[in-house]
Amino acid sequence: MALTGRAVLLALAGVVAVVLVPGWTSLLGWLGVLVVAVVVDLALAASPRALALEREPMAAVRQDEPTVASVVVTNPGRRRLRAVVRDAWQPSAGAQVARQRLDVPAGERRRVSTPLVPTRRGDRLSPGLAVRSLGPLGVAARQRSLDLPGRLRVLPPFRSRRHLPSRLARLRELEGRSAVQVRGQGTEFDSLREYVVGDDVRSIDWRATARRSAVVVRTWRPERDRHVQLVLDAGRSSAARIGDEPRLDAAMDAALLLAALASRAGDRVDLAVHDRRVRARVEGSSRTDLLPRLVEVMAPVEPALVEPDWSGVAAQVLTRLSRRSLVVLLTSLDATSVNSGLLPALGQLSRKHLVLVASVDDPALTAMARRRGDVTAVHDAAAAERARLDAATVSAWVGRLGVEVVRGDADDLPPALADRYLALKAAGRL
Repeated sequence: MALTGRAVLLALAGVVAVVLVPGWTSLLGWLGVLVVAVVVDLALAASPRALALEREPMAAVRQDEPTVASVVVTNPGRRRLRAVVRDAWQPSAGAQVARQRLDVPAGERRRVSTPLVPTRRGDRLSPGLAVRSLGPLGVAARQRSLDLPGRLRVLPPFRSRRHLPSRLARLRELEGRSAVQVRGQGTEFDSLREYVVGDDVRSIDWRATARRSAVVVRTWRPERDRHVQLVLDAGRSSAARIGDEPRLDAAMDAALLLAALASRAGDRVDLAVHDRRVRARVEGSSRTDLLPRLVEVMAPVEPALVEPDWSGVAAQVLTRLSRRSLVVLLTSLDATSVNSGLLPALGQLSRKHLVLVASVDDPALTAMARRRGDVTAVHDAAAAERARLDAATVSAWVGRLGVEVVRGDADDLPPALADRYLALKAAGRL
């Protein structure tokens, strides 16, 4: 049972009546009127228990994109349903309407639609529908929470998609699809053309030049059908907040941009998400279904507060990859990485594969290192500088192993990682 604002107004009116006509008789009489009104309203209100509910299926949606959750409410009873309903989505589902009024005549059905703008990826849940059925007087209501589980799969937002067109244009230049041709060691021979000012003299084909009256150069294109193995760290360090989101979300964004670019380049892209075990895996996807599969398996992954098993990661990668490949580890490069066994694992991987480590930096450290307002700010700045120096030291150690390192904040890392991949292509190292 629930009392409405009308019940409060009715009680206040009774106070006025008692003041004007003081005495126990007027007080008891008005209380009797109030009780009768509440009882009559409850008796004539439609029962929420008798309602039949059906939740309409929902398609997956990207984070921060709008969608609608709809529930069909059927009133099989004899009384008209006048109600206030609330679809009880968790706050991160971003329900834009808290409560809605619903009027369902006897034997009919109505649809309740709740606009959602989810603010976090993953599975957003609703346990059911809260229904407050009002009586004809609007003084009291029968209230009940009805079980109707709902689930909305929220996919990673892939904000770095805006960088893809410019990187694809550079990829077309590397592959010779535009007017620009490149020469790279270890790349595949493409065609011959006449020499123009600015061409590398080392690309001159002297035999072809001898057969013609003009100087001829060779053009090259990057090798295709290479293997790119993405490894996402879902351990303790990935739970750190970078801005408003976990570090894992920024790493996912960088992985999606690189996967989209590499698949367009004709390379085969696989994904593994690790902490102490394999949390998710994508293998053998075609270019058309790679991104849908990646966002689908990434969506429900949440960071685990455990140290990642880097020796297990290295063993998994070495077992599954028989030929030389590009292995991209998206993790945090800081002092704790040394103690977690990352460096020995990188040493094992780099002996057989080309390894690239991409690390998301926290811009808050840079801002903290600049503060000098008071004693506390100075101590914070010293701690931030120490953390940055430790990270730079770890990066230097990793570089000595022959491992490529890319660092940047959540916005800068995805394009920087894509640029490094293109540079490896252009140099013929991949």
